[in-house]
Formats: sequence, C-alpha cells, structure tokens
Amino acid sequence: MTDVCFATISSMPAERKRSLNMDEKDVCTFSNKDKEKERDGERRPSSARDKGKDEAKMSGKKDSSKEEKRKRLEEEKKKREEKDRKKKEEEKVKAEEEQKKKEEEEKKLQEEQEKQLQEEEARKQREEEAALLKEKEESHQLHQEAWERHHCRKELRVKNQNAQEGRPEEAFFSRLDSSLKKNTAFVKKLRTLTEQQRDSLSNDFGSLNLSKYIGEAVSSVVEAKLKISDVGCSVHLCSLFHQRYTEFAPLLLQAWKKHFEARKEEKAPNVSKLRTDLRFIAELTIVGLFTDKEGLSLIYEQLKSIIGTDRDTHTHVSVVISFCKHCGDDIAGLLPRKVKAATDKFALSFPPSEIIGTEKQQTFQNLLREYFTSLTKHLKKDHRELQNTERQNRRILHSKGELSEDRHKQYEEFATSYQKLLANTQSLADLLDENMPDLPQDKTVQEEHGPGIDIFTPGKPGEYDLEGGIWEDEDARNFYENLVDLKAFVPAILFKDNDKGKDKEEGKDGKDGKEAAASTTEELELELEALDIADEPLELEGPDEAESEELAKKLLDEQEQEDEEANTGSHLKLIVDAFIQQLPNCVNRDLIDKAAMDFCMNMNTKSNRRKLVRALFTVPRQRLDLLPFYSRLVATLHPCMSDVGEDLCSMLKGDFRFHMRKKDQINIETKNKTVRFIGELAKFKMFPKTDTLHCLKMLLSDFTHHHIEMACTLLETSGRFLFRSPESHLRTSVLLEQMMRKKQAQHLDARYVTMVENAYYYCNPPPMEKTVKKKRPPLQEYIRKLLYKDLSKVTTEKVLRQMRKLPWQDPEVKSYLICCMVNIWNVKYNSIHCVANLLAGLVAYQEDVGIHVVDGVLEDIRLGMEVNQPKFNQRRISSAKFLGELYNYRMVESAVIFRTLFSFISFGINQDGSPSALDPPEHLFRIRLVCTLLDTCGQYFDRGSSKRKLDCFLIYFQRYIWWKKSTEVWTNDHPFPIDIDYMISDTLELLRPKMRLSSSLEEATKHVSDLEREVLFKLGLAMEKDGRLSAMSEGEVLDEEDDEGDDDEDVETEEQSGNESEINEQEEDDGSENELEEREEEEEENTDYLTDSNKENETDEENNEVTIRGGGLKHVACAEDEDFIQALDKMMLENLQQRSGETVKVHQLDVAIPLQLKSQLKKSGFREPVIGGEENEISDTMQFVMLTRKGNKQQYKILNVPLSSHLAANHFNQQQAEQEERMRMKKLTLDINERQEQEDYQEMMASLAQRPAPANTNRERRPRYQHPKGAPNADLIFKTGGRARDEKLEQRDRER
Repeated sequence: MTDVCFATISSMPAERKRSLNMDEKDVCTFSNKDKEKERDGERRPSSARDKGKDEAKMSGKKDSSKEEKRKRLEEEKKKREEKDRKKKEEEKVKAEEEQKKKEEEEKKLQEEQEKQLQEEEARKQREEEAALLKEKEESHQLHQEAWERHHCRKELRVKNQNAQEGRPEEAFFSRLDSSLKKNTAFVKKLRTLTEQQRDSLSNDFGSLNLSKYIGEAVSSVVEAKLKISDVGCSVHLCSLFHQRYTEFAPLLLQAWKKHFEARKEEKAPNVSKLRTDLRFIAELTIVGLFTDKEGLSLIYEQLKSIIGTDRDTHTHVSVVISFCKHCGDDIAGLLPRKVKAATDKFALSFPPSEIIGTEKQQTFQNLLREYFTSLTKHLKKDHRELQNTERQNRRILHSKGELSEDRHKQYEEFATSYQKLLANTQSLADLLDENMPDLPQDKTVQEEHGPGIDIFTPGKPGEYDLEGGIWEDEDARNFYENLVDLKAFVPAILFKDNDKGKDKEEGKDGKDGKEAAASTTEELELELEALDIADEPLELEGPDEAESEELAKKLLDEQEQEDEEANTGSHLKLIVDAFIQQLPNCVNRDLIDKAAMDFCMNMNTKSNRRKLVRALFTVPRQRLDLLPFYSRLVATLHPCMSDVGEDLCSMLKGDFRFHMRKKDQINIETKNKTVRFIGELAKFKMFPKTDTLHCLKMLLSDFTHHHIEMACTLLETSGRFLFRSPESHLRTSVLLEQMMRKKQAQHLDARYVTMVENAYYYCNPPPMEKTVKKKRPPLQEYIRKLLYKDLSKVTTEKVLRQMRKLPWQDPEVKSYLICCMVNIWNVKYNSIHCVANLLAGLVAYQEDVGIHVVDGVLEDIRLGMEVNQPKFNQRRISSAKFLGELYNYRMVESAVIFRTLFSFISFGINQDGSPSALDPPEHLFRIRLVCTLLDTCGQYFDRGSSKRKLDCFLIYFQRYIWWKKSTEVWTNDHPFPIDIDYMISDTLELLRPKMRLSSSLEEATKHVSDLEREVLFKLGLAMEKDGRLSAMSEGEVLDEEDDEGDDDEDVETEEQSGNESEINEQEEDDGSENELEEREEEEEENTDYLTDSNKENETDEENNEVTIRGGGLKHVACAEDEDFIQALDKMMLENLQQRSGETVKVHQLDVAIPLQLKSQLKKSGFREPVIGGEENEISDTMQFVMLTRKGNKQQYKILNVPLSSHLAANHFNQQQAEQEERMRMKKLTLDINERQEQEDYQEMMASLAQRPAPANTNRERRPRYQHPKGAPNADLIFKTGGRARDEKLEQRDRER
C-alpha cells in the first residue's frame, strides 16, 4: 500500500504533495493499529503499563521510518531531476554541434561551388584570352602578308611599266651566251619550273641571250603544268623577260588568247589547270605585264565563261574561290570577312586596292555575287533533297526493317557531295563577305525516333551496344566462336577435293554474284511488305521440289556407293560405322573436336561424308542436347569439307518445308528438333541468317498450334543471336514486333501466350537502369589527373616527380597506376609519347612497373585481334602507337615489335585464303595498325639485323595487302579505299623509298616464296622440304580409299588409345610439326597396303612420269609386287579374322616418377618404400604418387594406400620379386668374377713352375701393370662390399 502511495505522490505536482502526505500518514496509522489489535487479540498483555510502553515504542519507530522514507524519496527525486537536466543539456549541446556541422558543411559546399564557378570563369577567361591572342597573332600575320604582297606587286608593276626606258641596247646582247644547247635547255626548264628553281633560273636568264627563242619561251610558259605555289616564280620570270625583250608581252597575250579559245572546245576541262591559269593571268595583269584594258578584258571573259557554264552544276567553284582568295582584293576590290574583322577589332590598316579603278572592280563584284546567288540556290535545293531522302529512308526502315544497298549507297554519295558543296559555299561567303542562307533542319526526325541506332548505316558492327553482347556468357562465346583449325593439324592432301569444289563454286558464283545480291534485297523488302496480321499462309517456292529431287538423287547415288563398298568388304566401313555409333557419346567440347579431327584424318571420303550427314540429320528427337555439339562438328569440318554443312542445311530446309506443307498436329518433338537444329547451325553461321529469318517469317504467316511452338523454339535457340547481330538486327526486330501484334490480335491459349512472351523477352530483354558513375578514392583521381590531364611535353618531369612521391609500398596504388598506363586510350593521342617517356623515367626507381605495363599492352593488342570489334579500334590504334613509343624509349626490344607486326598479318588468317571471322576480307584495320606501328618506330630499323628483318616483313606485308585487294569484296562499284592506299604508300616511302613494290598478288606471293626458299637453303633444310613435297605428291596420286590401309593401329580399342594418349600427352604438347611429320610417314606406310582393284587403278596412274625432287630411288612396277601384295592382303585378312574374337588386354604400365618431381618430393619429405632393410621397418601403408594434368601443367598428389589393399599388395610383391631377382643376378655375377680370377691365378702359377725365372737386373723397377681378365669387378668400381671379400681372398691365399 505504501508503495502505491509513494508512486502516486511522485507522479503528482508539488502543490498537492503536502496534503497527500498527511492523508498517507493517517492511512498508515489506521492500518498499523488494526494489525496491533490483531496481535493483541492473540496474546494477552501482562499489564496496562507494559501495554503503554509498547505503544510508545511503536509510535517512535513509525515516525523514524516515515522520515527515512521521505528523505529517500526526496533524494531519488533530486537525482532524477538532475539526470533529466543533464540529459537535456547534452541533447541541446549535441543539437548545437550538429547545427554547427551542417552550417560548416553548407558553407564549405557553397565555398566549393563558388570556387568551382571562379575556376570555371577563370578557365573560360583564359580560353577567351588564348583565343583572342591567337586571333590577334593570325590577324597580325595576315596584315603583314598583305602588306608584303602589296609592296612586292607595286614594285614589280612599276618596273614593268617603266621597262621601255630600261631595256638594254644591242651591244648588251652580244656579250651574252647565245649557244643553242643552253638556250634550248633553259626553254625546256620553263615547262617544269617550280618555286625552288627561282634563283637558278634567274641566274641562267641573266647570262643567256634569248632573243631568238622568245616564241618558244612563251609557248613553254603557257603550256607549263604549274601549281598554285609556283605562280609567283612564273610571274617573276615573265617580268624579267618583259623588262629585257619588247616582243615578249604581246606574244604572251596572244598565246594566252589562243590557249583559252582552244580550251572552250574541250568537253571536260582540267579544273586544276584552269585554276592555275586564271590566277596566272590575273597576277600578270596586276604586276603590269599586260595593260589594264587587255588583261582585265581577258580575265573577265574567262571568268564569265566559267560562271556561265557552271551556273547549274557548280563543279568549278574551287576555281572561283582560288581567284577570290589570291587576286580578289586587287581585281575585284574584295574585302574578306577575316580582314574586315581584324580591321574592326584590332585597328589594323590593310593596303588599299589602288592598282585597278573602282568602276572596273564593280563589274567583277557583280559577276561574283551573281555566281554566289546561284550557288546558294543550288545548296538549298540539295539540302531539301537530302532531307527528303533521309525521311524516305527512315520511313522504309521503320516499316520494313532494312535498307537496300543501292539506296544506301546513293544516299552516302549524295550526302558527301552536299557536304562538299556546303564547305565551298561557306568559303566563298567569307571571301565575298556575304551571309550564308538559312538551312532549316527537319525536327520531326529526332522527335519521332530520338537518339537510337544510326539507320543510315545498317549492317555495320559496333553501332549499338546491347547489354551482354551476342552471347550469354564467355563460355558460350568460346563454344560458338573458338573452333579448332583443322588445316593447322591435318595435311592439305586430306581435303584437296574440297578445294577443287570451292574453286568450281567460286567460278559459278562469280558470274551470278551481283544479280543474287540485288535480287535478295528486293525479295526481302517484298517479303517484309507482305507481312501483316491478316496474312495468308505463305506458299512454298517452285525450286524446292527441284532441290528435293536433287537430294533424292544424291541419296540414291550414296546407296549405290554403299552397296559397292559392302561388296568389296572394305575395312574402312567398319571404322566409319564405329565412329557414327560413338557420336552420341560426344557430349562435351573436347570430345566433339577430337571426333572432327579423327574423321578428317582417317575417314574423309565422299561416301563417308554423306553417311555422316545422314547420321547427323537422323539424330533422335529426344537427344536435343546433342544438337549444339553436332553443329560444332559441322562448323569445325566446314573449312575442310564444305559439302557436309551444305548437304545438312539443305536436308533441314527440306524437312522444314515438309512440316510446313503437312500442317498436321502430330510429331511436335520432331518439328522442334528440326527448328532447334536450324537455330544451332545459324549460331555457328552454317545456316544463313536470311534463311533462318525466312523460316521464322513462314511460321509467323500461319501462327497457329504447332507453328507457335516452333517459332518460340527457334527464337529461344537463336533469337538473341539474330537480334544482336548487326546484319540481322533490324529485320529480326520487325518480325518480333509482328509476333507480338499477332499475339494481341489472336485469342491464344495461356500456355502459348507465356511461350511467346518468354521468347520475345529472351531476344529483346527490357531495358535496365543505367549504372551510376563510379566513385574513386582521391588518390586514384589524382593519378588519373596527372596522367590524363596534366601530362604533356613540358610537364613530364613535374609529373615524374609527383609519381615518385606516391606510396609505392601499397600494392593497390601500384596496380592502379599500372592499369591507368595500360589503358593508354584514355590519354590524348599526341601525348602518348609522354607516357612512354614518363614510364622510362619511372623504371629507374620501380623496375617491375615497366614489365607489367609492357605485358599489359601486348595483352591488349592480342585481345583486340581476338575480339575484333570496331568499337575498340581507337583503343587498338593507341595501344599500337604506345608500343612503338615504348621501343623508341628502349623499353622493349626489336624482337617484340617484329613479333607484333607478324601477328598483325598472320593471326587468325586462314592460309588457304578463305575468309576468317577474326580478319574478314572487308576489314582493313590491321593494315592501319601496321602502318601506325611502323610510322612510330620504323625509322630506327635502318641498319643491321633490324633492317633485314624489316625488309623481310615488308615482303610479307605486301602479300597481305594484295591478298586483301584481290578479294571479291572490292569491285569497280565498290573499289578499294584510296585512303588506305595513300597510307600504305606514305609508310613505305618513309621507310624504304627505293623499294620496288609488288604489282599483283602473284608477284607478291612469288617474292615470299623466293625469300622462304633462300632462307631454307641457308638453314640446310631445302632437301628435307623437297623430300616431304615429293612424298605428298606421291600420296596425291593415290585414291582416297587407298589412304586408309590395313594398319595395326586402326584396330586398337578405345581403352588402349586412351592410355596411350595419357602417356604421350606431354609429348604432343611440344608442337604440331612432329605430328605432321609422323602423319606423313604413316600415310606413306599406309599406301603400301593396297588391294588388287586399287592396285590396278594405281598402276594406270603410275605410268605417268613423276619426278622426285628429294633425289630418292624410283619405284619400278613388276609382277612380283602384285604377288607380294596379294599374299600380304590374304595374310592380313586371316589375321584380322582370327583376332576379331579375341579380347584385347589392357597393358599395365608402371609409370616412373619424373626426375623434377622426385627432387620436389624429397624436399617435401616423401618417403619411398624400402624393402628388406635391416634398420627401417615396413609401415602399414604404401605411398603412391598420382600424376594429373590441369591445362598444360602436371600436378602430383601423394596417396597413402594400406598394404592390405589389392593394389599395394601386388605392388609390394612385385617389388620383392624384383629385389630378389637383382640380388640373384648380382650373386651370379660375383661368383663368375671370382671363378675367373682363380683360374687366372692357377694358370699363372703353372706357367711360372714350368720355366726358370730369369735374373732380375732391375730390382727397383716397378712391376708392369697387367690388366685382369674376365668380367669387371662391380664392387671394386662402385666401392660397395669389397672389403670383406678381399679379406676372404687374402685368407685363402695364405692357406694355399
């Protein structure tokens, strides 16, 4: 009760506490009294006196306890109040501190913003000041050039006008040289004069008497092919002629008139010659060589004729611009905009046009302004036509999904001509001080489409970057793109038929190539126009029946050939059947690649290829997991056997058409298998993308029932690939939208709706939110600022000092700096050499940085060749230039440069000339990389071995260039880019100006073969190479079936071959050259085992004379050979029949531990088991070393196997048996040795006993050494166990 009272009191206000305390006291007293009464009722008081004392004591105790409680309550109350007060004060202090922090942060942020604004204003001000300073310098330079040109012209004009008074007399000419030879040589020089010849020609003119050669000199000057820069020299020489010879000026004027009259008859005049001639006669008029009346009338007539004929086409606008630029100020009184701006802005006074009157200048001004008006009208017209063309192209792309090549090419040409016309109009407007016309832009284009794909250049890779790329991940990209190059492993003789077939096909395709290209684009446009929701089902074309008939004929021929093979009983048929039976077990990448190589090496015949195609086509409908691997098999075999892919694709097309024509609702698994196979082949680029999209279009035309599932299956298999491939993106997007519209229009089942949406969003996933810009630590930002902003030619030393101050002990900072240097494309192109210079200075203090940077640059160059995406072209150019600069600063050796150069022209390139995905025929970027690298560091390869290496590389480089030029991509309509030609010529002229260049692919190939032959002869390998060529030429004569002879290795089981491959795995990694040599030797051995029928065919072919360049023996056919081969075939056949039922035993091989592993194991504490030792006890386990291979490295693992196991027990017993055999052989050897020594000793003693011993006159001479007969003493040689045996022998000698 008291607790309740205290609690209520503490929670009430202070005014009511006193009254409550009094009430509390009363309540407490009443309660205590009741308790006392109860106690009194229980016991009897002894007396009234005791009862009073007790009551007094109780009341005193009660009062003291009440006071204590009251004090305690007051103290607790004070503590709580103090605690609350402190808490409030702390909260108030915290709030004030937070407010101060916020204010400080806001203040700092405001200061930073103000500082940034100030810096921005200061930067803008600096840029404006720099621009103003640059403009001022240009204006002063322009002012100075104008005054110098004015003074020179004025001085020369005065001399020419006063030439009559200063001409020399006849006596002067008699002192000059009048020889025919010198005068005619001088006249000839006038036809080819240049500005560099001014002084020499002036000196020659001063010493020659040209009075009789004035006419020839005039014709030479008029017909000379001058440049704009050579006009000054020509005017100077004409002034010298005029000042000395009176008849020169009239003859020159007459010659110019005749020249211009003859030019009027030309249909296509030379624009450059016309530009030079018009300026020439204008300069002659200005300097006073012609009178104003004659010269100006001639200029006006020519200018008027040019403008009159060029009023519509404006092809001679460059002539008018050149005239206004060089002579417009004096002839027409033009004041260019630059001159006017310099006059107004910097108060510069330019020379006035005092030479010709204002009235005469006005006629020229009117003529030029009239021409400018027609030019602006032409520009506006072309601008409107260009916008209309753009609008039409966008409409076609929006509706059909692609643009035809002719229309795209026409647009590009028109846009180029428009840009050229616009630039010329701007130049002429500046010279005439006229305003440009208004060219309104078409705003509807950007509003409708917004920033998206550049629809004017469809088909170019790298225009759009969808997140994730074409493939789902890196493993998928490696599976579909990184194929095994069979031509690098298989001899060319094994796929010679494919090359012949390709040549025939190329010959046929070359005739119909252009027609097919044009027809396909038109057909695609018509097909896309026909697509709509209410489309009728597409009918199949007529040629499909013809194709099916051809396939039927092929199958019949194949069946007949198989019957023939079955009759002959060829062993090859068994091998092929076994191969086809094993194909369903090839469920990973390595197995299918091995199967492709095996088929190409051992089973490449026409009938076997057809059998393989039929086996691939008839894959079980439940084994959909095999389709990607079968497609990879076809793609791997395609470079060597193109007919496999073609036949399979044609069979799949026929099957697809059959299902489309049948329109039944059964066999859905077979239908899905067919379209999934088509999609997998499309991803390997075996099935054309246009045909794949055509199949999808046919399914969409009848979008019901099974066709919905087939369409979704096709999109789930190859939709992402088709949608993200540049050449098929637009059309795939149109078909996807068409499918979604059909889904909305038709009332499909919920299952079909889900399938359609899954397929659509798999191909075109919804857009994701853009990632926020990465925030870097301040130190990384400082490193980027130093490298990418501050570094320049002037600040290299300063940046180097700052770099040295970085915390190099921190590996994160070091790795980030290395990464920044490797990413050289972030640096300005002109500052790349500064980074190389910085790195060269930094290596002196941090050696490992240079190694990592060079390694990273080489890795980026190699990665760029492997990826080959145009969006990385700028990076690749920067990396190539950086590598060259690293060589200039001696960071890499020349061997690295040449290795990189050769990789540019050889990596990923098929040696047979077939197109490669890494370097397609239309890609010329590697040529640009080579030229960039050679332009950077090629000038240092001018002596020694580097010069010879560069000469060799340039020969190979010319062959690569001509191989690119000779591809079918470049035609007359689409020629080889001229800028690439100019770049190549500039590079070669810089490096080897006197080098003779190849003029064709054959000539370049011949140079390469001559170089290789020369090197082979120097290395001493020419005879060996000729021997190989002769062996291959002999093998080419044989039939295909003869190459697969009855070899013992062909009947080995898979288990044996697997063991041998594991054992020889390390040897196979050493290189492919040994494998090729072994395979060629096996082919030569296999050709010896021939059947009767094959031998008869061979003898007919061997009658032709064959020369063997290796110099070996020539085989002469005889009757004994046939008997021998028949007997050999019979013996082999019997042997095969006998051994066919036997079980092949697996060889148990005990592989020894490699030496390098033994040393590692001894260091790590590996204990080899010891048998029969006296001190060492045999443990309960035996240690084995298990060797494994991960990649190209061998790894080992120690296994402790208990002796009770079968493996350890057998091994232990085998070791004991071997030890006992060794001990037994050692004992036998020692016994034989001992017995032979005893026999020798006995023979010697017997011989000494028979004959008297001669007197020894040389007692002190050492006895002659006698070599012991018999077997050598092993113990004596190896010093093992010989002491005990020697003691036994000595004891026996003593006993005797």
